[in-house]
Amino acid sequence: MSTPSRIPLLVAQLPDTDALIPYLRQIDANRWYTNFGPLAMQLEQRFAASFAPTLTAPTAITAASGTAGLELVLGALELPPGSSVLLPALTFVATATAVIRAGYQPLIGDVDASTWLLTPETAREYAANHRVAAVMPVATFGNPQDVEAWDAFVVDTGIPVVIDAAGAYGNQRIGRYCHVVFSLHATKALAAGEGGLVVSYDTELAARVRRLSNFGIDLERGSQVFVAGENGKLSEYHAAVAHAALDQWPVMVERRRAVQARYHYVLQRHCPDLGMQRRPEHGIYPILVGLLPPGLRAGDLQPHLLSRGIETRQWYCPTLDRHPAFAAYAAGPLPVAHDLAERLLGLPFFIDIDETQMQRVGAAMAELVPAESTACDSIRAEFKHEVHA
Repeated sequence: MSTPSRIPLLVAQLPDTDALIPYLRQIDANRWYTNFGPLAMQLEQRFAASFAPTLTAPTAITAASGTAGLELVLGALELPPGSSVLLPALTFVATATAVIRAGYQPLIGDVDASTWLLTPETAREYAANHRVAAVMPVATFGNPQDVEAWDAFVVDTGIPVVIDAAGAYGNQRIGRYCHVVFSLHATKALAAGEGGLVVSYDTELAARVRRLSNFGIDLERGSQVFVAGENGKLSEYHAAVAHAALDQWPVMVERRRAVQARYHYVLQRHCPDLGMQRRPEHGIYPILVGLLPPGLRAGDLQPHLLSRGIETRQWYCPTLDRHPAFAAYAAGPLPVAHDLAERLLGLPFFIDIDETQMQRVGAAMAELVPAESTACDSIRAEFKHEVHA
């Protein structure tokens, strides 16, 4: 019996050499390779304009990575050392490590069962029972946070909010009072290989972020350092890739949306009991994650899918509080996050996935996820007839 061909979990989609050459030639001509070079500065202007094309644009500051961006904006908040920053249990470890590296303590909270997000309503409850100095909600799997609700939270409580929107460029809007950080990592929908972006309407905070990204050097006050920073700047080469990616963005958005729509249809027809995150239908998402029915564990299905040549991943499992480095920081019981982490299964998803690969994933999930009702059986039978017709 032949081994099935492999379907990878992810395939990065970055601009090719031809798209990069015009920007690389600019670098050659400028002979400026980092330290707030012209390509990086132009990139900040392009990003800022993309968030408010007809209104006053926010300030955008590039960073060496999304994680660096989180550290920089947290540092720019200038909270007392050891302050507690509320964040969700269901997120990548960088969310918590950024808090610790900024000199604060994570306070790990639970998430909503349908959106898989830490919400303003939940944050209000935690703030009523804990000393919360700041909140870092996450746009989990690219699902955007409600900026109007978070702006209202900031106004009502006086607690600053930093949205970790690492994978949510194109989805996450910018609020007037909350700050947003994006990642340009190779796995994101808009990718530069590596890089990050801090976006805010607070010009004073943005200036502090820029200083901190350059070791804390205050160029307006004799190049002295008043607050220690780090080397968090974006190189001109990464800026070149990001420019080329922005050039291609409108086309890539349409391609990604078309793939998402078809893939969701295939999965729901093959496997109607596979749950999905409640999120905007026409968003642009970097990955695809399904929720298995109660009683099934993603870790139990993974070997069976791998034997069929299908790569998968348990994103954000274990939850933050179950990593030894963060075990002491749980705000209390986290039943929703713990349940989701066991049942969430990341499936192959990339812009070039083809119909045959989608059908293979759908058929494998249909084999491994038992139908809960006769209605599901009839949907599957109807779809098999549709595919073979």
